[in-house]
This record gives sequence, C-alpha cells and structure tokens, in this order.
Amino acid sequence: MSNPMFRVKSVEQSMADTDEPDTKLKKELTAWDLTVFGVAVVVGAGIFTITARTAGNVAGPSVSLAFVLAAIACGLAALCYAEFASTVPVAGSAYTFSYATFGEFVALIIGWDLILEFALAASVVAKGWSSYLGNVIGHGNNIVVIGGREFDWGAALLIAALTTLLILGTKLSSRVSLVITAVKVAVVLLVIVVGAFYITKDNYTPYIPPSQDSGGGATGIHQTLFSWMTGSTGSDFGWYGLLAAASLVFFAFIGFDVVATTAEETKDPQKSLPRGILGSLAIVTVLYVGVSLVLTGMVPYTDLADKTLPDGTVQGSTLATAFEAHGITWAEWAINIGALAGLTTVVMVMLLGQTRVGFAMARDGLLPRGLAKTGNRGTPVRITLIVGIVSGVLALAFPMGTLEEMVNIGTLFAFVLVCIGVVILRRTRPDLKRGFRVPLVPLVPILAVLACFWLMINLSIETWIRFVVWMMVGVVVYLAYGAKHSVLGMRERMELPGFATVTPEAEKDVGDGDQSDSRRAR
Repeated sequence: MSNPMFRVKSVEQSMADTDEPDTKLKKELTAWDLTVFGVAVVVGAGIFTITARTAGNVAGPSVSLAFVLAAIACGLAALCYAEFASTVPVAGSAYTFSYATFGEFVALIIGWDLILEFALAASVVAKGWSSYLGNVIGHGNNIVVIGGREFDWGAALLIAALTTLLILGTKLSSRVSLVITAVKVAVVLLVIVVGAFYITKDNYTPYIPPSQDSGGGATGIHQTLFSWMTGSTGSDFGWYGLLAAASLVFFAFIGFDVVATTAEETKDPQKSLPRGILGSLAIVTVLYVGVSLVLTGMVPYTDLADKTLPDGTVQGSTLATAFEAHGITWAEWAINIGALAGLTTVVMVMLLGQTRVGFAMARDGLLPRGLAKTGNRGTPVRITLIVGIVSGVLALAFPMGTLEEMVNIGTLFAFVLVCIGVVILRRTRPDLKRGFRVPLVPLVPILAVLACFWLMINLSIETWIRFVVWMMVGVVVYLAYGAKHSVLGMRERMELPGFATVTPEAEKDVGDGDQSDSRRAR
C-alpha cells in the first residue's frame, strides 16, 4: 500500500471518476464560453484604478511596459495551465493537477489554498462592487449599522444573486457573463477611443522617469519579504520602479486560472481549454496596454500621483482624473458603470472556481463526499450553496482590508506547483495525449516559477505569516479527515468495492491518445 501522503491519483482514474452518475457535471462549454469567462474574471475595477496610481506613483509612462512584462510572466504560467488542462480535463484546476503529480497531501494543501483564494476574492470584490453601486445610485454606500456593527447588504445581495445563477446552470451563467462582459469591454474601448484624441506626445517623455527614493516605506512585518531580506528601502520610477510596477500590475491579470476549473464541463477540452486560457489573456493584455498608453498620453504622469488633502487623507487618481483634466465630466459616470459590470462578472467566476475546486475535493473524499452530488441541471448544488453562504457572510459582516494580499500569494503558490507539475508529468507520463504542449520544457516552466517567486517575495511578511497559518490549518484538516476518508485510500484498502477502478486496458488507451473512450471500469 502506498504512503497516504504521497499516493498519486492517476490521470486515468481522474478521468474515470468524471463518469460517476451522482457526481457527473454537464459538458456544455465551448472555447468561446471559456474565453468569455477568462475576460470576465480578469478585467475588473483594477483597470480603472491601478493603471493611474501605478503611473503616478511608481513607473510614469512606462506603466504600459510594466503591463507587457507582467503579461509575459503571467503568460508563462498560462502556457503550463493550458497543457495541464488539455491533458487532464477534470474539475479542480491546480488541485487536480497536483494530485496527478505531487500526490494526495500536496493536492489537499493546494486545494485548501485555492479555497482561500477564490472565496476571499469573491468576498473582497463583492464589497468593491457594493461601493461602486453606491456611487452609481448616489447612495454613497450600502452599509447598515445594527447593534453598532456595520453590514454591507449590497455585497451580500450580489453574492446571493450570482449563487442562484450558478445553481441554475453553467451555460446560463456563461450567457449572462457574456452580456455583462460586453458592457465593461465597451466602456474600456470607449475610454481608449475618446482618450486617444487628447494624447500629447510630450507626456510620454521621459518614458522611464529618473529614479527617486521612496522614503523608506513600510517597516516590520508590513514591509515586503524582499525588502527585509535585502535591507533596502526601495525607490520609485527608474528601472527599479518599472520592475516594481510590473509586480503591482501583475495582479490585474490574476483570474485566468479559473478557466481551468471548468475543464470537466467543456465539450472539446483538448482544444477549447488552451484557446480559452491563452485567448482571454491576449485580449486583456491588449486592453490593459491600450488604456495605459492613452492615460499617460492624456496628462503628465505627475498629475496622476496621490495627493494629500488638507484633512490628511490621501486621494488616489483614476482614469477619470485624466478625463476631468480635459473637461470630460461624463467619464466618471461611465467608469463607474464599467467597474460595476466588471466586478459583477469577477465575483461570479470566482464563485464558480471555488465551487469546482470544492466539488473535486469532495468527490475525492478529502471533503465530505455528499458535497459533490450534482442536481438535475448538472451543477453541484450543495457545495455552491455553502460557498455562496460563506462568501456572503464574509462580505456582509467583515472588513477585508489587507487580506486582499492573501488572494495574491495563494494564486502565485498555485502557479508555482502547476509549472513544476508540467515538468514532472512530462517525465513520468510522456505517453499521455496532450492537446497543447508547452514549448521549450523545462526552460519555460522554470522561468515561470522564477517570475512567480519574484512576485511572491514582493508581498509583505504579514501576508506570508497569514498564508503559513492557513496552510497549517489545511494540514490539520488532512490529518483529521482527509487521510481517513480519501476515496483513493479506501480503494487501496478495498473499502469501496462498488467504485470504478481503471483497468490496465483503459490506461493503455489513454497512453495511446484515446482519452475520450478510456473510462472503462470493472
């Protein structure tokens, strides 16, 4: 019997499990649906705020180059996701990929990590959506005070509505996402087209402004791990500022990995998944670079720097700042509408990703198996309801603050494991049919790991501490529940005679490239 912590779930067994009647997801998504999901989750309110602030405070006009550098780093990881998703088209994304390469314990840890990433991200973004809704309706905010405690009803209402939509069907969710995504992309294109008429070439000079001392910045556990290791105080602008800006804007790209969680619901995963992942990344890169070029061409980058008001508060700039400088007063309203639409789809796709990861873990027995049961519409109703309730409560009653960084470190950790996993699976299972192959292996995965590591050490020590604590909780969950209830473990102990076991003939079929017909079980 294998070591419980390192037992690997074969690709063949993962594929066979997708045919279990009570936990079968409906296959109805196309490459277009996946691309929509990718654009929907990546393009959020960040494009309207992070671009201006990064240009004014860190990089100047070179923020457009920072987006390109960040897209390259993100693209390296996306290539690895595309290969894995096309090879193992099973729900769970990095969790499932890790189970097939590193073993059960690491899979549980990365699944636990993804639970943190998606659930917390959905709650944080929902609170941002509520704020923009207040701006649009002129209400200011959507918070009520009960017993001295603030409750954000707007955020909770959004999560409730989107949870219901996801229960009704993934295809329906994709159609709704398409409509809302079209609205926010239209707003972004409007900003680019209108703003292009107000570009002044002189505003691009100097493209990379001279370096300036940042004045020390955060200290103690609030400083970045890199600053603590090197003892540096950092600088703004110059080449160092450009690299720092790339780290900042990288997080505007986070979310494309959610596309991989829908692998099991895709009609032609070998072709559709790579197209969806890489296509959505290409689209958002063009939008981000276009917005940054227009923004820094409309006004001098110094006009976009944070300003300290008489009362001591700091006012940050947005895209509207550049338009207001030219007397275009309707821009703020349009940007609010775009941000509202953008955040709606971000929350929906994050909730979708969370439910699919939880579904995969429950089907494997690392969470209660009853959570993996699907309803008449082919969606995991129980886990979707639980995720919706938990995310809604978090958004309703808890301030998020600096916990946003937890989303970033969780995502990067998943990226690292997926990139390493591609190299391992190439060596251990060269016979598998791959709908997409990462070029220049192992060079590309190694570069992706290095890029992710660089971004991770630029997060605060405080974030690292919280991340380690959360991972320790995951270890406890595995030792107390997962190790005993693991379906793979019970199969090895012959405690589940009724469950499918992949035959050697089926494994040979997969090795020969016939994944679609290789799920024969005895």
